[in-house]
Amino acid sequence: MKITLKDGSVKEYGEAKSIYDIAKEISEGLARVACAGEVNGEIKDLRTVIDSDCELNIITATDVKALPIIRHTASHVLAEAVKRLFPNAKVTIGPAIDEGFYYDFDAEPFSREDLDKLEAEMKKIIKEGHEITRFTLPRDKAIAFMEEKGEPYKVELIKDLPEDAEISFYDQGGFVDLCAGPHLMTTKGVKAFKLTSSSMAYWRGDSNKARLQRIYGTAYNNKEELAAHLERMEDAKRRDHNKLGREMGLFTTVDVIGQGLPLFTPKGTKILMKLQRWIEDLEDNEWGYMRTKTPLMAKSDLYKLSGHWDHYKEGMFVFGDEEKDKEVYALRPMTCPFQYFVYKNSQKSYRDLPCRYSETSTLFRNEDSGEMHGLTRVRQFTITEGHLIVRPDQMVEEVKGCLALAKYCLETLGVNEDVTYHLSKWDPDNKEKYIGEPEVWEETQQHLRDIMNELQIPFVEDVGEAAFYGPKIDINARNVYGKEDTMITIQWDALIAEKFDMYYIDRNGDKIRPYIIHRTSMGCYERTLAWLIEKYAGKLPTWLCPEQVRVLPISDKYEEYANEVCRTLKKAGIDATVDSRSEKIGFKIREARLDKLPYMLVVGQQEEESKTVSVRSRFAGDEGAKTLDSFIADITEEIRTKAIRKEEQPEK
Repeated sequence: MKITLKDGSVKEYGEAKSIYDIAKEISEGLARVACAGEVNGEIKDLRTVIDSDCELNIITATDVKALPIIRHTASHVLAEAVKRLFPNAKVTIGPAIDEGFYYDFDAEPFSREDLDKLEAEMKKIIKEGHEITRFTLPRDKAIAFMEEKGEPYKVELIKDLPEDAEISFYDQGGFVDLCAGPHLMTTKGVKAFKLTSSSMAYWRGDSNKARLQRIYGTAYNNKEELAAHLERMEDAKRRDHNKLGREMGLFTTVDVIGQGLPLFTPKGTKILMKLQRWIEDLEDNEWGYMRTKTPLMAKSDLYKLSGHWDHYKEGMFVFGDEEKDKEVYALRPMTCPFQYFVYKNSQKSYRDLPCRYSETSTLFRNEDSGEMHGLTRVRQFTITEGHLIVRPDQMVEEVKGCLALAKYCLETLGVNEDVTYHLSKWDPDNKEKYIGEPEVWEETQQHLRDIMNELQIPFVEDVGEAAFYGPKIDINARNVYGKEDTMITIQWDALIAEKFDMYYIDRNGDKIRPYIIHRTSMGCYERTLAWLIEKYAGKLPTWLCPEQVRVLPISDKYEEYANEVCRTLKKAGIDATVDSRSEKIGFKIREARLDKLPYMLVVGQQEEESKTVSVRSRFAGDEGAKTLDSFIADITEEIRTKAIRKEEQPEK
């Protein structure tokens, strides 16, 4: 057999060889740092035996592709440490993830002190340097093996494997775990790791199943990379909107009100109000949208007609029992079926289309408690929701228009470089999840693919992420911890109009089914606010700040002038306040910096006499004295243009 290596050289062998043996033959040094092999582009365990021609790349510890193998091995080391220190714990699953790894256990909750003890035990296991070996068992023996060890979750996993599946295990010095691999050759290969946190999780993500304890960790090839990662994580904690937003006094949550139901303070509400006014004026005045206002709930009949009752009922808040009550209601999880009836309120001709409806919609979704976090996933949220009813010949240009509006919103908010585009497609292997025929799905998906290619928008394709009625373009962003959320969506719908008997009259007087675009322009207000808090570490662009200017009198003697300045600022539409506390000016400046204000105006005798203000900003520090008119002209232009000033002056 011929093995073509990464550098193009070819090795010939007369017998099958493991990847590790091939690496060792190339050089002992390569074998020592090898973590896995890439065979014809697929990552394989070093123990994998090659018996036919292929292309082979030996993945070493310095290769980014080695990180999942290092982390997966670290998760097994963690599992062994847990079994040593907490023998009654039951092991479940422990995969590598983007930022590290986790392992779920059926056990009592783990404290930070427990994690520290587990880290120490993991270091012992690594130092022991056990060789990691792989073996397989037939299904019945594999089940008996795990039953004997008292690991019911592993037994369940084995039983769920296909009948013809190879059931493999990894043994590291006596600790054996069910696993498909790949893994390092010894535990000594885990050179730098850290257990970062623990939390509750559900077995297989199902809230109706066992509550488990999840331990998160991360691992890198060396201590320097680990230190850099931990520093990034510390920065993430500082930026975490769930922490920072509360510290800034923007929102809170209360147990007696409920999880996923945030309360916005006047400051937080002010930011949301500015976003809403901007979006509504933008859509209505510049992009040709018509605003609607529809109910927050409806009878189940509406959702049965739309298909949401069959495809989405588990995610809805339902009132009443279908078997007992004459009428059953549900809070709306989306606005589309309501706006369809606004469209049907009057007959439309081809000249009336496109018909662009938009609504600042409050929606309700019954999220699992384990899925909710801060403002990014909540049970009640408000969204910039719109539906465009269009002629089929208008569809492509209108989708392009929706993309242009979305990109404009992202650019204005300063986050256009932080997103990825996804073509969310149906899953042809699970046709029962969708309505419509396969040819319709393939055609509409191709339209979206062609649009993004024409606009030169890089994108990835995600199978199974489409809505039940059509494919969509999802614009996603990652939070500070690396979790990806959908911020904006644009959906192509060629099917729903028939369910609602929607039509328009064409040139010939015939009734024609329109197409529908479901879209958001900026997305969910709560999720967008969370994104902006994390993006700017709380230092929002001036136009969005709930307090844009704070006037700081040097002493009580200048409070009257400070109030006069504040009144003038407010008349100019600027959100301003006065700090009239009997505190030293240095203290007031520090407080304003901690509150992340864009501007402070210091006033004293000199400023009062000259009718000026001494300007301090978070952008350039001390900007010197200006006339009040000059400052107002500058800041109102900054607000009008929604400028994003670069932070130049570090806080002291």
